[in-house]
Amino acid sequence: GKAFYTQGINFYYAEDYVPAVDSFSKAAAMGNVSAQYYLGFMYYNGRGVARDYAQAAYWYRKAADAGNSSAQNNLGLMYRQGLGVAQDDDDAYYWFYKAAKAGSSSAQFNLGMMFEHGWGVAEDEDEAMAWYRKAAQNGHEHAKKHLLRLQ
Repeated sequence: GKAFYTQGINFYYAEDYVPAVDSFSKAAAMGNVSAQYYLGFMYYNGRGVARDYAQAAYWYRKAADAGNSSAQNNLGLMYRQGLGVAQDDDDAYYWFYKAAKAGSSSAQFNLGMMFEHGWGVAEDEDEAMAWYRKAAQNGHEHAKKHLLRLQ
C-alpha cells in the first residue's frame, strides 16, 4: 500500500486529483491509514471525485479508528456539523478528545469551542480556556485569538 500512497501524494501535490484518488483508493483498500485519511479528505473536498460527505466520513472513520489524529479531528467536525453522519455532539466530543490527547492543536481548539458554547457539554469557560491554551501552545492561531478575547 505504501507505493500506491506515495504515488497518490505525488499526484496530489501535482494537483492531478483523479489519479491521486485512484492511488489513494488502492492504498486505502490495502489498509494504508494515511491513504484512508487522504481519501476522506478528497471526498470531503470534492477533489478528483464528486463531493460525498458519507464517503468522507467512512474513510475518516477507518483512519480515525487506526489512530490518525487528523482523521479523528475531521470526523469530529463532521459529527459536529452533521455532514455525512447524523449530527451528534457526543460523537464530536469523543473524536475531538481522542485527537486532542494525541496532540492535535485543531482538536484542542475544537474542544475549547465546545466548552465555550456548551455544545454537547456543560458550558465551562475555564475548561474552554484550558483547551484554547493547549492549542495555542501548539501553534494554533485561532486559539490565541480566543484566549485574548476571553481573558
